[in-house]
Amino acid sequence: MTSTAVHLWRLLRWGRTLARHGALRGIERDVNTPPQVRRLVRIARFGARIPETPAYAVAFQSIGPAAIKLGQALATRPDLVGIEATHDLMRLQDALPPAPFADIRAAIEQGLGKPIETMFTSIDEQSIGAASIAQVHRAVTTDGRHVAIKVLRPGIEDEFARAIDTYEWAAAQAELLSSELTRLRPRQVIATFRQWTTRELDLRREAASASELAENMAALPDFLVPQIDWSRTSRRVMTLEWIDGLKLSDRTGLIAGGHDLKSLASTLVLAFLRQAIVDGFFHADLHQGNLFALPDGRIAVIDFGIMGRIDRRARLWLAEIIYGLITGNYSRVAEIHFEAGYVPSHHNLAEFTTALRAVGEPIRGLPVKEISIGQMLDGLFTITRDFDMPTQPHLLLLQKTMVMVEGVAQTLDPDINMWETAAPFVGEWLRSELGPEAAIADKLRQGFDLLSRLPDIFRRIEIAYPLPGAAPPPPPLPVIRPLGMGLGWRFALVALIAAAAGAGAMALLG
Repeated sequence: MTSTAVHLWRLLRWGRTLARHGALRGIERDVNTPPQVRRLVRIARFGARIPETPAYAVAFQSIGPAAIKLGQALATRPDLVGIEATHDLMRLQDALPPAPFADIRAAIEQGLGKPIETMFTSIDEQSIGAASIAQVHRAVTTDGRHVAIKVLRPGIEDEFARAIDTYEWAAAQAELLSSELTRLRPRQVIATFRQWTTRELDLRREAASASELAENMAALPDFLVPQIDWSRTSRRVMTLEWIDGLKLSDRTGLIAGGHDLKSLASTLVLAFLRQAIVDGFFHADLHQGNLFALPDGRIAVIDFGIMGRIDRRARLWLAEIIYGLITGNYSRVAEIHFEAGYVPSHHNLAEFTTALRAVGEPIRGLPVKEISIGQMLDGLFTITRDFDMPTQPHLLLLQKTMVMVEGVAQTLDPDINMWETAAPFVGEWLRSELGPEAAIADKLRQGFDLLSRLPDIFRRIEIAYPLPGAAPPPPPLPVIRPLGMGLGWRFALVALIAAAAGAGAMALLG
């Protein structure tokens, strides 16, 4: 087990880097910051030339691969890090110097258990992309197919294990500071981050995600997911179909190539809605670098390391919320929040409805170019604070992806209205899911589900109220031990915690 001293030393080093890039300025200037914290921040930045504008993305890139991935995770939490920091963190790119090809060649042969010559006739030694976790090389298989080979960086698993260990320790200490931090669930942020990296550090899981997404998107032929070569895929190596196309970030090239940008924007929005609402399994990293326009007008997507999943009940709530905001039915949106338990029952339904109206009305009917996503999110997260709404981890990734998709769509077609594009699709899906036939089927399914759960319900009752002489309930799960220090020094510790996760340092901005 890692010692407290090691955790603190790591946090101090990372905090120094964040301070040099101005990421701790918010804590230092906030009038509510305790004097101990302010002094520690000053020590962290001592002798450094602080930029006028905080450079959060640059700071995380300077710390290393694990910090880059953590920054991408924090970009899903504008309620935690602030709107300004969120937009800056969404610029985080995984561009890093590639590992030497000799190391990559050895990793491919070790991962696949065969000499390279038996699987590939050629591999480009120059990487076409080097990210924080893996790098990609173009190759030709022995049967003549052009493919991309994704290979984990040597030693990356150990590096991430050390970093996540400290992130978890820091988040546990942070939750002791206030009820507000408890509501924001920093430990859940790190738990989500661990899930992301666990998936990305096993390329078989990423390949499986690509395969599942391809099956789901077969109903939308204008959106392509490349095929996986399972015979050349393992935990550390993934081989998939090569994609020839233009990145959606290359607007000039798309226009020169005769692409219909309005059609591409509409296809992207509808593909995302189908993934999120119909299938409940969506690509959660739909930035321009992962999206390509093919010569025939289709869109192709790559990089399946970060995927989101939500169950049918949550999708129904989500669809009704979106449709309610589109149509201005704020009372129904408010009712959904109360039914779903998103808003504590002691709050007033009518007041919550009015708060939603204050956010929704200014954006209805406007094209994307006239909508301030920052202001809209700021309004929504103000509502979460005012109405004591606990964070819903399963929706955070979806919120981040929705903003990302809207940004890409806006780049392609500044006049697109994402809400109007979504309305017919969402409305039709709701009619199919909430119609009389679906309602009857749901009642039958719920009845059978209840019957199947009866044995488990009885078992839980017996555990909660054991008979005399029965075995005691199982012990609670182990927790991270808090530091034995006074309240003042716990507040001082938050500067180091903030330096590691970036959350506290940026939450005080704006």
